[in-house]
Amino acid sequence: MSLPPDTRSADTGVIHDIGYRGYTGPRLGRAYATRSLFTQSLRAAYGLGRSGKSKVLPMLVLGVVSVPAVVMVAIALATGAKALPLDYPRYLSSFAPVVSIFLASQAPVLLSRDLRYHTVPLYFSRPITRADYVRAKFAAMVCAQFLLMAAPLVVLYLGAVLGRLDFGHNTEHFLIGLVAALLYALVPSSVALVIAAATPRRGFGVAGIMGYLAISTVVVAILTRIGTATEFTVPDSAQWFALLSPNDLVESLTNQLFDVDGAVGRMHAPGGLGAVVFTAAVLAMVSGSYGLLLRRYRSV
Repeated sequence: MSLPPDTRSADTGVIHDIGYRGYTGPRLGRAYATRSLFTQSLRAAYGLGRSGKSKVLPMLVLGVVSVPAVVMVAIALATGAKALPLDYPRYLSSFAPVVSIFLASQAPVLLSRDLRYHTVPLYFSRPITRADYVRAKFAAMVCAQFLLMAAPLVVLYLGAVLGRLDFGHNTEHFLIGLVAALLYALVPSSVALVIAAATPRRGFGVAGIMGYLAISTVVVAILTRIGTATEFTVPDSAQWFALLSPNDLVESLTNQLFDVDGAVGRMHAPGGLGAVVFTAAVLAMVSGSYGLLLRRYRSV
């Protein structure tokens, strides 16, 4: 039975103009999106733009590594010392375990959360590519780590200059300290990011990074002690074990290249060959980790 004429559906629709307009502003493109992601990730590493409790650990670690520098400067000036109690690169190696806590806690913040909450595909739905994403996150973590380690060096240097300590010596060693800080930022951070990208669970990422950095350091210390036997100084044959730990690798390479730590029993790359091998190990660790990150996000 057919419907009455007045109840039949119309064959045509009506388009109503309700005032929507297309976007006519500037399109900033991939470069701007990548820079924005880098800035946001760098801020997130220090808890900026996040909840108050997210700022506690980063600021606490920053205080732990910076306050002793203030105390050292004050002691040097009060006692009329001719030099700082601890040289710039040696200061960094002394606080490397503390900085590892920052790295282990914040690397998963940059990567694991995006994987857990499935926000990574949203990034890739925009002009940004997977390589852009990895580049921004990698650079943000390295910069965050570098700023953390450079802060106490700046305090030491400004204190030494204002205290009229040897300007040339402190300037040279401050620059060497910045090179060491860059290496500490590159090598451990690259490995930590690979571990963080392997799991969407932040807790697993923290445990994995901290476990790797701590265990590798302990293993190197044990093997070095075994290789040292009854000698007080560490022989060159035992120095090769530093290749197993990112922090020890950087410390040994810095001491060998710049010869700034004259302490007995110091870690160092064994001779010219060791310097070449350790440098190659640094390059391989950083480039290899970056390549693994790219490969990881091709499947996301």
